[in-house]
Amino acid sequence: MKFSSKIIEDAVEAMSALPSIGKKSALRLVLHLAGSRTQKIQRLITSLQALDTDLKTCQYCHNYSDQDICDICSDPTRNKTLVCVVGSAKDVMAIEATQQYSGVYHLIGGVISPLEGIGPEELNIDTLIHKIREESVLELIMALSPTIEGDTTIYYISKLLKDDNIKISTIARGVSFGGELEYADELTLGRSIHSRTDYNKQLSL
Repeated sequence: MKFSSKIIEDAVEAMSALPSIGKKSALRLVLHLAGSRTQKIQRLITSLQALDTDLKTCQYCHNYSDQDICDICSDPTRNKTLVCVVGSAKDVMAIEATQQYSGVYHLIGGVISPLEGIGPEELNIDTLIHKIREESVLELIMALSPTIEGDTTIYYISKLLKDDNIKISTIARGVSFGGELEYADELTLGRSIHSRTDYNKQLSL
């Protein structure tokens, strides 16, 4: 691909580094922005700068936030005794879209995956255990993606909490094994949360 402008070329290279955007898609986006020359491109620049300089991580749940404490954790109407454990911010957005959950969240930042060099130390598991033992948490809903790595992570956390008086449940298998929560339709995901099952009872079977 030949470019008449080094500025365009650099912009395409930067855009194509984003997930799911190839060189052709990046070129279309860059040419669209180059042809705009309006407030649209300035708005994009401002938004990207804010991502770099202003975006925070919630001190309680590790979700992205504009403040030190995110809107969900600071909402007095949310049930703080019910904590949904998820892998990423995308999972929070998927679950919130169902409008079937009224508790709070804890983002552990992924799943245990030895092949990718991700162990428990790389995840926000220690802060989860601290939250459970220091606050009045009654139930953990494990809403990690139904994969081998996700199940391994759930098992690891449940073992850490085996002596704690807390209910651990998992979302029902309405979400297919090997799938990602963000791609599940809202109705299926909502039913999976509502029909969650007791994890400790599953282990005893």
